[in-house]
Amino acid sequence: MADKITFTLDGEKVEAEKGLTIWEVANGRGLKIPHLCHKPAPGYRPDGNCRACMVEIEGERTLAASCIREPSDGMVVTTNNARAENARKMVIELLMADHPEKEDAHDRSSHMWDMAAMNGIEESRFPKLEDGHIPLLDDSHVAMRVNLDACIQCGLCVRACREVQVNDVIGMSGRGHDSWPTFDMADPMGDSTCVACGECVQACPTGALMPATVLDAEQRGDSADFDKEVESICPFCGVGCQVSLKVKDGKVKYVDGINGPANEGRLCVKGRFGFDYIHHDHRLTKPLIRRDDAPAKGLNVDPGNWQTHFREAEWDEALDFAAKGLKDIGGTGVAGFGSAKCTNEEAYLFQKLIRQGFGHNNVDHCTRLCHASSVAALMENVGSGAVTATFNEIENADVAIAIGCNPIENHPVAATYFKQFTKRGGKLIVMDPRGQALKRFSSHMLQFRPGTDVSMLNAIMNVIVEEELYDQQYIEAYTENWEAEKAHLKDFTPEKMSEICGIDP
Repeated sequence: MADKITFTLDGEKVEAEKGLTIWEVANGRGLKIPHLCHKPAPGYRPDGNCRACMVEIEGERTLAASCIREPSDGMVVTTNNARAENARKMVIELLMADHPEKEDAHDRSSHMWDMAAMNGIEESRFPKLEDGHIPLLDDSHVAMRVNLDACIQCGLCVRACREVQVNDVIGMSGRGHDSWPTFDMADPMGDSTCVACGECVQACPTGALMPATVLDAEQRGDSADFDKEVESICPFCGVGCQVSLKVKDGKVKYVDGINGPANEGRLCVKGRFGFDYIHHDHRLTKPLIRRDDAPAKGLNVDPGNWQTHFREAEWDEALDFAAKGLKDIGGTGVAGFGSAKCTNEEAYLFQKLIRQGFGHNNVDHCTRLCHASSVAALMENVGSGAVTATFNEIENADVAIAIGCNPIENHPVAATYFKQFTKRGGKLIVMDPRGQALKRFSSHMLQFRPGTDVSMLNAIMNVIVEEELYDQQYIEAYTENWEAEKAHLKDFTPEKMSEICGIDP
């Protein structure tokens, strides 16, 4: 019972896990306390700056922000009396004073309007700031719009950029009611170092930051204006981010991240904004067959005028035509090369087509080129070609090594876990011949000469053996030929290997 506390919430005795906030306990029991600067999603810490979630605690002079206050044994908390409710209403009304009217809102379905409705606030009695006080529209970015007339300085965009995605592009400039989110050194968003992950857009509770595809020319929009929502998996890399596609009139309007095990709601620029190809004029939506009078084959097809080379066909005709062509070539004349864009099921069917349909084993897959060595090593050392832990298990480590990878460019969402790991004090050692972006977050950067990674790793293992830094119990229980390995590593001293790999011992 040491990890449990008991307190009174709106007249009822409540038992809760130690470390939870009043807001989290109340929310778990179905009590809805308004909130604006708090986002109950993985990676977001509560901040308590908007004061929209105030509650009364018996014996305390002032109200407390429930999103950051943890209950203690015997505490008496009231969320539904007149004092707490009136205070929350006043906060919402004050914030709405400078907000655009709902019919002109950048997001008519924003969280801000939901909280206003929850508190019964439709308009504000307070005057707006003088004209010219609020920064003008920033439409410098191709995918996002910044309309700070809707900003309430909640800081969610800062936490999204600095703590969740760990890009450190957004900060707050100024003081008090003169403070606004800014990009780098007050640069336009499109000219800043923003990587366009869009985390700030998904976090913003007011519509101050919005996807450009949701807004019209007058910067009016509605995030709920879509016909259906389709949940899927991002197709661009192997991280496996879950996405929610908002579809309007048969076209993707915008994309949000879903709280999946791989991405926890985060996306990168490709996953959030890379959907325009779906509706591109050059995308093939019907089978095409080469015309008999087409020019000679070559790189001479204009995607905007393909009719000079091809004609449209029905699926039955196209499949029969393709099957005949493959049959005429026949047998070993056809080889198969699979794509990493395919699912495991599709890859299985593809190799079965080659092996059974054409009767040979001339089938390969692009992942063999980059994963064959790791699969062989894993099979030999741990008995399985699959990895033993997912990338987000790094949160349980003290030290991590990244070698042969460039996750910030190739797998940006996976990289967020590595960057968060370093912010928590973890030591990240990057080994790479390139001066890559992850270097900024590393405690050590070993930039060895290209092609000399084996010599560098042998030198590291030599030190582990000579200084007896290994776990003897693990060696005895799970390895074999240890004495032979020790003898093999004896000659790979850091002094000798430094001449090869370029890393000083």
